[in-house]
Amino acid sequence: MAVSLGMRISGLLVVGAVAVAAAAFTGDGSDTSDRGDGGGTIVTVGPSGRGPAGRTGSPSPSAVPGQPRPDGHVISPSATPGPLRSPDASPTPSPSPSPTPAPSKSPLDIPVWLPPGPGSPNADGVPDPSSVYDGLRAPTECRTALDVIPGAPADDEWRLLRGLASACLAVQGKGGSWETAARDFAALAGKSGTCKGRAGYTVLGGLLDFHRRYPTATVRLQAASGGTPACAYAIAGVDAGDDGQARPGETVGVELSGTYFDHGELLRDGRVFVDGRQLDGPPVLASEAGDRLVLDVVVPVVEGLPRAVDVAVRFGGAEVRAEDAFTVVAPAPTVSESATPTASVAPQGVFPLRPFPAHRARPQAAPGLRVP
Repeated sequence: MAVSLGMRISGLLVVGAVAVAAAAFTGDGSDTSDRGDGGGTIVTVGPSGRGPAGRTGSPSPSAVPGQPRPDGHVISPSATPGPLRSPDASPTPSPSPSPTPAPSKSPLDIPVWLPPGPGSPNADGVPDPSSVYDGLRAPTECRTALDVIPGAPADDEWRLLRGLASACLAVQGKGGSWETAARDFAALAGKSGTCKGRAGYTVLGGLLDFHRRYPTATVRLQAASGGTPACAYAIAGVDAGDDGQARPGETVGVELSGTYFDHGELLRDGRVFVDGRQLDGPPVLASEAGDRLVLDVVVPVVEGLPRAVDVAVRFGGAEVRAEDAFTVVAPAPTVSESATPTASVAPQGVFPLRPFPAHRARPQAAPGLRVP
């Protein structure tokens, strides 16, 4: 009986296999199992597709059934060719939606540091605001600069440098004091009178703004390379009167602007030239304010009058020049010694006699003489 049952099961299996083979070769009678032209995407047999949620029945009529293959796969008749896959390879699962990754934190913008001065000659070797500014341009030297700045600055330029050095150290995590930097910045609003001072005040404001936005951040400052200098040193003008003329021996004013050095050094080591001729002695100061100063220059004797002349000021390897700054004219004619002055004009140094004041005593005559 067991043998009879086994034979019946084997017969059923054979009948089923014949039915499957017959179904596999229905249609146009061609076998596409060996196609390699990429005519369709090969996928693993799976459950029939389902309609939209909430609907039952057969898939959409527009879907074309796949063609079965003896190895258990079907070829999808997709209109759009796709990449071929190995028949025995498992289908690549569709990537599951994943949350959009948070944007990576962009690096912090490094605050702008001090622009070039130009560098002060510092001829006497004594620290002054101009030369200390130049030292601060190297962010690694902020501690050295802070050590030479007075602890209680006597003027605005020194106080600004103290705030800069303190912020330079603080933003790099090397000490310093944000409190000192903020206090000095607030106290100096609108008070920067020099080109280096104005540049330093702008940089200090940028550092404080960076600290406000990133209170715990530290960065490594980078020295500025090239770029526009903080100071545009030049002869701003020459004052020779309304007519722009001066005679030999007269004094004209030469105004310098954008000075980037200690004025005392210029007055000691600078030189002034008129018409290419170096004048005797160092420059003479008439007035100064911030990064501007006026020099008194005595007009020398030149030939070929009237003549337009240049003025130049040289100091520390730098020279500024004003071409055709003013015109030298002939000296004024002298008064002849034989000329007799008019009665209404007293000669220079001679004053008319005046009667004694009423409150003064009359002179006493000697014995025997009468006083008229």
